[in-house]
Amino acid sequence: MTLERPTCLLVINSLAGGGAERVFTTLITNLTRFHDQCDFAVALLDNEQFEAYVLPDWIKVYRIDSKANLIAGVKGLCALFRELRPAVCISFLTRANFAAIVAGRLYGCRTIVSERVNTTAHLAGGGKNAVSRFLVRMLYPRADGVIAVSQGVKDTLVKDFAVSPDRVTVIPNPFDIDNIANLAIQPAPFEIAPGDWATMGRLVPTKNAKLAIRAFVATSSRGKLFVLGDGPLRSELEALVHELDAVDRVRICGYLENPYAVVGRCDAYILPSDAEGFPNAMVEAMSLGKPVVATDCPSGPSEILETVAVSGEPSRGRGGMLVECGAVDMMARAITALHDSDLRNNLGKLARERAMEFSVERSTLGFWQVITSNLAANGGRVQ
Repeated sequence: MTLERPTCLLVINSLAGGGAERVFTTLITNLTRFHDQCDFAVALLDNEQFEAYVLPDWIKVYRIDSKANLIAGVKGLCALFRELRPAVCISFLTRANFAAIVAGRLYGCRTIVSERVNTTAHLAGGGKNAVSRFLVRMLYPRADGVIAVSQGVKDTLVKDFAVSPDRVTVIPNPFDIDNIANLAIQPAPFEIAPGDWATMGRLVPTKNAKLAIRAFVATSSRGKLFVLGDGPLRSELEALVHELDAVDRVRICGYLENPYAVVGRCDAYILPSDAEGFPNAMVEAMSLGKPVVATDCPSGPSEILETVAVSGEPSRGRGGMLVECGAVDMMARAITALHDSDLRNNLGKLARERAMEFSVERSTLGFWQVITSNLAANGGRVQ
């Protein structure tokens, strides 16, 4: 008698683009090795016309078309649970997490939510965020498990949202370091010279590209700062560059299909965020041997650099310098310190060594261990 393989359903809002979507795709691609032990399927809550990431051919993808509506997402996911009867469900992103927990409770499926952001910082303020905070507090403690992308994210969930610490597993994001290195040696879309720096991220308030621009312009650096990424604040940032009379020193580059070709040729990297879950772009830059200047925001940078910000002065860590959030003068001093080529090269070497610890292999095995333990708890087992 052949036992039927259990099904693990992975749920996310869409594959339209973003760090969580990239991690989701990387994870599924690397779970291929376990395909003979467990059936995997993917549910996309929204049927977006554009999908930035491509999933492996072998995996079945279900598009629910909820049009970003939570109730429609719950209904669609419940229908899919009835059809597939998954033993375990892993969800990514807040709305998908809400829908998966409700559907899992209704249909007896072990539900693991993957939290990619510092929840308190990400959901600050009123309106929809206040509703989301209420739902996190109501639903996350009812999940069978939570995967937090950093210790800081775990601490926030435990402290602010009553999630049991025993149910939270910390698994950092996976990084395909060899692929990043290969992309970095591809031709750059424009000229990059010694002394140039990069920062990368969606141009939204929490990423605080303004801080990187103001700090870089405040230094005596003769190089340029390349701001990689797009978003609603682009025109505002371009206006700031003109206001600072820094058109020759700062370039707002927009979205690049291969940003690593730029980052890999720059001297160093800036992470100016006010909040992160786990700063993917920072580790990607470190994997290319780039020292970083990062804010001590919640959560991730201090864990990665293994240091904490000291009031008034940049703190040297394992691969870069850590500064207080929003501190233009302190960030400018850290940038200036890295004009020293010996320090820059030393921290760049440490940065690459540290980034190697966030491998695809380690993260994939961490997820697989969570899957198998929950299969066992649900009465199933892998073959």
